[in-house]
Amino acid sequence: TDPYQPVERRLKLTRGCLAVLAEFRNPVTIVTKNNLVTRDLDLLTELAAFQAVAVFISITTLDAELRKIMESRTSPPAARLATISALAKAGIPTGVLVAPVIPGLTDHEMPAILEAAAAAGATFAGHTMLRLPHAVAPLFEEWLTRHFPEKKEKVLNRIRAVRGGKLNNSEFGSRMRGEGIFAEQISRMFHVACRRPGGLDHE
Repeated sequence: TDPYQPVERRLKLTRGCLAVLAEFRNPVTIVTKNNLVTRDLDLLTELAAFQAVAVFISITTLDAELRKIMESRTSPPAARLATISALAKAGIPTGVLVAPVIPGLTDHEMPAILEAAAAAGATFAGHTMLRLPHAVAPLFEEWLTRHFPEKKEKVLNRIRAVRGGKLNNSEFGSRMRGEGIFAEQISRMFHVACRRPGGLDHE
């Protein structure tokens, strides 16, 4: 899970782990949605001196209102872009993770997210399709009913289209990207956007 949960401000568990990793020069990759990661620039810089760290800032949407109802306990989009900038300026290898991509709801934002992240200083990128394992699927359906009833069926149908007719497919190799025509379109859009001038390294 995200190592910079709100409670990290008080417990500093992630910071303690980073201190140990820095002491032993053990490589680490961080994925987070929260600008609290900048608190630990001293340890991240120490790791970067040994080419032992990379940080992905995850951005789902640039729509601040959508972020409020979808990821209410996370940093707003502008703060995440500012985090990318702060990390990059400190010499920390920094990328953007467009995740989760929600087909039919946020997938159209991918080019704008990648462009904004590159402008902020990100040098590499990745993307992950929405996953709905176990009890998450009915919770997500309820969330759509509450906030986007007019888009619910479109979103669920798109998810099924990239998950072999189901809301989730945990099969290794496709679970992070999906399959089918819509997954291929999203993947192509990602690669084209990354190749734009001033673009991003990508897998």
